Amino acid sequence: MDALNPTPLEQAPASLHKQGWAVISADTLLNALHTDQATLDALHTSWNDLPPDQHLRDGGHYRFRRHSCFKLETATGTLTQTPHRAHWQPVTYNALHGGFERMFQPIEPAVCTHPVWRALLSALGGLLAQAKPVPAWYIEAHQFRVDTTGGIGRPTPEGAHRDGVDFVAVLMLERHEVKGGETRVFEADGPHGVRFTLTQPWSTLLLDDERVIHESTPIQPLGEHGWRDTLVLTFRQSAFQDPS
Repeated sequence: MDALNPTPLEQAPASLHKQGWAVISADTLLNALHTDQATLDALHTSWNDLPPDQHLRDGGHYRFRRHSCFKLETATGTLTQTPHRAHWQPVTYNALHGGFERMFQPIEPAVCTHPVWRALLSALGGLLAQAKPVPAWYIEAHQFRVDTTGGIGRPTPEGAHRDGVDFVAVLMLERHEVKGGETRVFEADGPHGVRFTLTQPWSTLLLDDERVIHESTPIQPLGEHGWRDTLVLTFRQSAFQDPS
């Protein structure tokens, strides 16, 4: 199924407080951004030009990505792209790929300056500031394509994890001739969890990274070549994560 219970936008902050996650339907997101599916689909075409992830430590060649960073002033809604920087996580949160700087190619300027892209980051940042009021969000944006060229693709090779931020947004863009890719969300300090498969393009999963851990199961091809496209946005107060 696409979600357990899609959450109305105005109820998302309360849902994050109550259970640590919320799922926003594509229609709800479109209305919030005052846009249409065709505009978002045009933005999605940039996923066809993602370079290979050169940092996979499991020996795989199934992931393609770009990465850029932004700062959102929540009081004014001012969104600024920051100088390009490496992505870094401590081994505490990512035992497989943590502890070293990973430099990826930046997201294309045509994407970062697109009005709908900017509206998306601003709208989600404003919504999350309702759940946790902060003066600014430091946002890392990751374009991902996981494909099945080698027979299997792993959206989260590190397994169930936290990202070391305040909130995570996972936007499903496309599932092309694949099976698997089930989303699993569990309490970080408890026994409860949920499992579902996001299928609807631009449906969005919001996570309170301090309260839950998450993962997506591997994908396998249904035809000759399959892939799964997502946009992952992380929101952190105070600063970006770095080795210092």
